[in-house]
Amino acid sequence: MSTHGSNGQELPVPSDRRRPRWVYRTGSEPDPRFTFANERTFLAWIRTSLALIVAGVAIRALDDGAAGRAVAALFVVLGLVASVQALGRWAYSERALRRGRPLPALPALPVVAGVVVTGVVIVVAMVW
Repeated sequence: MSTHGSNGQELPVPSDRRRPRWVYRTGSEPDPRFTFANERTFLAWIRTSLALIVAGVAIRALDDGAAGRAVAALFVVLGLVASVQALGRWAYSERALRRGRPLPALPALPVVAGVVVTGVVIVVAMVW
């Protein structure tokens, strides 16, 4: 991130202007390729969370019964959890990159995968 000075030269933006501060006030600037990869992973999780929410809304629109409401709620809640997890994963990974430490584990992935598989099985059983 940079701005241009009056003579056209790029001036660095102080790191204390970036948010969240608890991420950017530690360590040193990592290689931009790693930061961009971390951002792409974050955006992939956000895309997945939006898809889960949309799937929940679609299921609710197609099935007005109790089972449809339950599965729809499951997908919407899972989408919200995935988006919160995405932000946490991005922040902890960025801090690790800035400190030159190994990336943190992703304990939520097996849970998310298990719930998605369970939800898909339920939807298939409802449609079949």
